Amino acid sequence: MDFREFEKRIVKVAKMELPGETVQMKMAPAERLRELKEEIIQVKNAKQAGVMVLFYPTLEQQTNLILILRKTYKGVHSAQVGFPGGKIESIDNSIQDAALRETEEEVGVPRNDISIIKKLTEIYIPPSNFFVQPFLGITQNSPNFIPEEKEVESIIEVNLNDFMDNKCITSRIITTSYAVDLEVPAFHLNGHIVWGATAMMLNEVRELISKVL
Repeated sequence: MDFREFEKRIVKVAKMELPGETVQMKMAPAERLRELKEEIIQVKNAKQAGVMVLFYPTLEQQTNLILILRKTYKGVHSAQVGFPGGKIESIDNSIQDAALRETEEEVGVPRNDISIIKKLTEIYIPPSNFFVQPFLGITQNSPNFIPEEKEVESIIEVNLNDFMDNKCITSRIITTSYAVDLEVPAFHLNGHIVWGATAMMLNEVRELISKVL
């Protein structure tokens, strides 16, 4: 989709009611649904993070979404696909500031080039004990992405049309640091399987965008 047309339409999202947890849960692993049903999640000293769901124009003025593949490390989100972003630090005035700062640090998009369209539905991630606040943003410039060497394995540029195509919705059997042979709903984007909290947040974004395209 032409970015200028997308830009005109996406601003309508700012005044829309968020689909919220109902839509997020459509892409939730079965284990997470059981946890919620049994009310076994105990939120204790949860940390806070902000992430950026960023759309941008390609050099050909088509609309893309950026995701990142994280480095392999000793942690619950090792080698997973996610959004640029990270935890709030003392230098940040807000979660939004943290999302903007981390996006600049992780992928090289200047924070002043990003316009926030809407704050999305916050999500709790039990394995890492984080409350994550996603923000929907756009930049009018074609970014010169610079991945942060220590944290980002690669940058994944997803075309809007591919993201909105229902054919990208799938499921997989995965093994994680906290579960074995877990069946999860997922998105198949650019050869990558996107599941868990990232998929749940993406589903809310899809729902919002579908109403303005």
